[in-house]
Amino acid sequence: MEKLKHLVETQQLSSEVIFELFHEADELQKSDKKPLKGKILATIFYEPSTRTRLSFESAMMRLGGRVLTTENAKEFSSAVKGESIEDTTRTVASYADAIVMRHFEEGAAARAAAISPVPIINAGDGGGQHPTQALLDLYTIYKECKKVDGLKIAMIGDLTYGRTVRSLCYLLGKFNDIQIIFVSPENLKMREDIKEYLKTHAIRFEEETDLNKVLPEVDIVYMTRIQKERMLPKEYENAKGKYVITKENLSLIKPDSRVLHPLPHVEEVDLPVELEQSDPRIAYFRQVRNGLYVRMALLNHLLAA
Repeated sequence: MEKLKHLVETQQLSSEVIFELFHEADELQKSDKKPLKGKILATIFYEPSTRTRLSFESAMMRLGGRVLTTENAKEFSSAVKGESIEDTTRTVASYADAIVMRHFEEGAAARAAAISPVPIINAGDGGGQHPTQALLDLYTIYKECKKVDGLKIAMIGDLTYGRTVRSLCYLLGKFNDIQIIFVSPENLKMREDIKEYLKTHAIRFEEETDLNKVLPEVDIVYMTRIQKERMLPKEYENAKGKYVITKENLSLIKPDSRVLHPLPHVEEVDLPVELEQSDPRIAYFRQVRNGLYVRMALLNHLLAA
């Protein structure tokens, strides 16, 4: 199997690497091995994060490694003094064996990887990509549906600024007989570069505005929040609350279909907690747990001898 040096974008991942990582995630879930004992991971986050940062740190510690972290690098790092991404990367690489970076600028992780002597993992770069989220999304789809080929998937919400849906589309382009329905406010449609990529890879897609029409048709309902922090207030007001999963329209979703969400969810999911916990169609907290094992597998891939 080919060996990754960095993970900056999902286009780097072949189907062979994807399924090797899935197999490794399954194995590590059952194992108490510590293959990364003595290794150090640095997590540098210029934007807020709960799940991604903590899951990477938990993954590294479960593999026997240790963690250096800065939770708010935008304010509490030398970036405040004007230090470049390249200089920060070279500095942190002196202290750690790998770096997980989240940044508000699209392309920041690629800039870091271009000069880093240690592996760089992109944990989200502005409105660009979030490749490990796409991996854990696909892993969840695979585990829940027992397949990836032949599925019909609705992607709902903020498709312009949502880096998770962009990254997932790149991965889905590697599989067969996939159909995607994009459901979004008019001002937050999927960007043309992704549509062109899907056409090139023979992935069928369509755009729809009626959420309730789509829900009974699909195998995966992938909800996303409106990215308020990436748009003007007027844009947000025009988009918020347009597409919501409620107790009422949840009844439209097939019994064997699944609802995913990269989280955090806000007004776009309005379900009682007891329903979230009991309804097997609600998969997003299982999705969170899957992220731990996928990130363990990736760290092991990049760092194990």
